[in-house]
Amino acid sequence: MKKMKFIMLSGMSLSLLIACSTNPETNTKIDSTPKEVVEVKKSNQEKAVALLTSIQTGEKAPVGYINPNKYIQHNLGIADGLAGFGAVLQNAPESGFKVNVIRSYSDGDYVFTQTDYDFYGPKIGFDVFRFENGLIVEHWDNLTAKSDKPNPGGHTQIDGVTEVTNLDKTAENKALIQNFVNTILIGQKYDQSARFFDGDNYIQHNTQVPDGVSGFGAAVKAMAEQGIFMVYEKTHKILGQGNFVLTMSEGTFGGKPTAFYDLFRVENGKVAEHWDVIATIPAKEDWKNENGKF
Repeated sequence: MKKMKFIMLSGMSLSLLIACSTNPETNTKIDSTPKEVVEVKKSNQEKAVALLTSIQTGEKAPVGYINPNKYIQHNLGIADGLAGFGAVLQNAPESGFKVNVIRSYSDGDYVFTQTDYDFYGPKIGFDVFRFENGLIVEHWDNLTAKSDKPNPGGHTQIDGVTEVTNLDKTAENKALIQNFVNTILIGQKYDQSARFFDGDNYIQHNTQVPDGVSGFGAAVKAMAEQGIFMVYEKTHKILGQGNFVLTMSEGTFGGKPTAFYDLFRVENGKVAEHWDVIATIPAKEDWKNENGKF
């Protein structure tokens, strides 16, 4: 076999093998024409998913998607900055963490995901990342325990439709969900529910609530009869891509400060499917950063 020649192409840090040689197995010439090296850039959505997945795999490269000089952390159990993220990885249990990203969507500089975790126990979580110049600079999340059985409608917290459609209707669908949250969840004008649904067709993934608008109404009534009230006070963010819209809201549940993350799927201009994570906001003296939940 002829001795290979290496040259360094101008402007590149990668040495390319370009001399002609012969494949010893086939005795055929190998094409030695220089080829342009094209770096395939990852989208922000791919970066966010890779970072989450690295929590399980231990791969170090995705940590480079975090801006080392600016990483604002809203998980109140984790210290601010890149050091806080690193501390989570260093303090993993012997069995490690497990991460399975079920859904991921993009809205401008934001990426939002739904993930099946084993993170100090089985959990379901929503994560939201904000990017600047291709790097993650801010992170929010909401986590709840994973149920070991389907809800009254036979659905789990994560099954159902995942595919994005109707990208041209993103703004329209976000406006629909904003109106729904303001009217029904914050305004509690349940008599106007019919405006937002296709009859009683509504797939519900909340662990305690049956399918249908009727199922939601019955669950709210049953809680009220027990003196338990779910109160939405303010929506901080509404993010969407096509037929999926995520809202991040604040309020109280059973009188406790609560973060509500609700993911809706819209179909033909109506609310068709719903997933959520409801989590108590810890007392301020227990926060490990000063950035607040939202």
